[in-house]
Amino acid sequence: MIVAQNWKPDGWKAFEAKHLPEYLDAGELAQAEETLASYPPLVFAGEARALKADLAEVSSGNAFLLQGGDCAESFAEFHPNNIRDTFRVLLQMAVVMTFASKKPVVKVGRMAGQFAKPRSSATETKGDMTLPSYFGDNINGIDFDPEQRRNDPGRMVKAYSQAAATLNLLRAFAGGGYANLRQVHQWTLDFMGRTPWADKFAETADRIGEALDFMEACGIDPATVPQLQGTSFYTSHEGLLLPYEEALTRQDSLTGDWYATSAHMLWIGDRTRFEGSAHVEFARGIQNPLGMKCGPSLTPDALLKMLDTLNPAREPGRITLISRYGHDKVEEGLPALVRAAKREGHPVVWSCDPMHGNVIKSESGYKTRPFDRILSEVKGFFAVHRAEGTHPGGIHIEMTGQDVTECVGGAVAITDERLGDRYHTHCDPRLNAAQSLELAFLLAEMLNDEINVKQADAA
Repeated sequence: MIVAQNWKPDGWKAFEAKHLPEYLDAGELAQAEETLASYPPLVFAGEARALKADLAEVSSGNAFLLQGGDCAESFAEFHPNNIRDTFRVLLQMAVVMTFASKKPVVKVGRMAGQFAKPRSSATETKGDMTLPSYFGDNINGIDFDPEQRRNDPGRMVKAYSQAAATLNLLRAFAGGGYANLRQVHQWTLDFMGRTPWADKFAETADRIGEALDFMEACGIDPATVPQLQGTSFYTSHEGLLLPYEEALTRQDSLTGDWYATSAHMLWIGDRTRFEGSAHVEFARGIQNPLGMKCGPSLTPDALLKMLDTLNPAREPGRITLISRYGHDKVEEGLPALVRAAKREGHPVVWSCDPMHGNVIKSESGYKTRPFDRILSEVKGFFAVHRAEGTHPGGIHIEMTGQDVTECVGGAVAITDERLGDRYHTHCDPRLNAAQSLELAFLLAEMLNDEINVKQADAA
């Protein structure tokens, strides 16, 4: 590993910073940053290194990455039941994909920090009033009101407290028995009823139970196997609000390396990924695993420059490239990037974000994402990697365990007319629990197909 040269946690301030809020009270900002800097880290360097090792397995084709959670976490919807339900849907998805592919699934939540969102404009005008745009709950409020829309540094401290509480609960669920495979039947959410995918998951759960019974009959007590009692679960968010990230960046006492302790993994968005970016400058110096969104505007040459900047040592597990093209552009645009990274020997994880390129405005006026377009982009992503001989390593989705109606389609058949029934998102539309599980089974089929193709080629 090459430690970043000439890097300091506040060095980003000398670079171009886009999509950051303007704070009018410098003293108030400094006080919030000082408070955060005095707080304990939310995650630890050793945990970030463990995720990097797991992602190295993904990059080598031996595992699959499942990354999912809220588009933007909110203060208003913060509730232990919401955290639990999203966590258990991710567990369900992971079990389905692990059972099908016979490969480990690395579980990373868009949780405990996914608050800030980039905005096309710093301000929003309604009638004769112009206010700051809504940048996420750790910056300002969603209501179009002068007090709510004030960019308030104190919100960063509240976001830290919510992230700490969320992480505490996630760690308890992951290691305290909730993730025990003997509980697999209990993970199905009540409101999913007898959907085809709930029934199919019950069948998978039955087969897992039979396998555990077989192990026990052979003299292996599942209760003594740690891997069956709990799971590793990591957190991630877009590293957008740099004052927050800088305040929570700490030097590891064991290695001397710098780590962002706000999450195990941070990613750079499509709008902040450019040469001379403050966000890229900050990210290059922290040793966490990093994600980077890759859209139609990214050229192969620009990608390689980014990779050389962020991972000059070509460390496996360091970089996850998250493609976001849209269902009709992925097979045209993605191959050139895949070939460039492969040619230069960068050991990246390729993950598919089928959400951000497939947003449409429905006839009823709601922003939505058609499930068939989401699935189409995932299929295109797998087709590209099959053609290029590379590993389709992951999925990156905006989803929730709540029974929302935000994305149209799927087996639950959410129609345009039903979008307004339970449209709760603060930002972009999310897959609900049933749609997420449906996607998991379809991904399981694709992963199985990949195995069969490789076995046929080897024969």
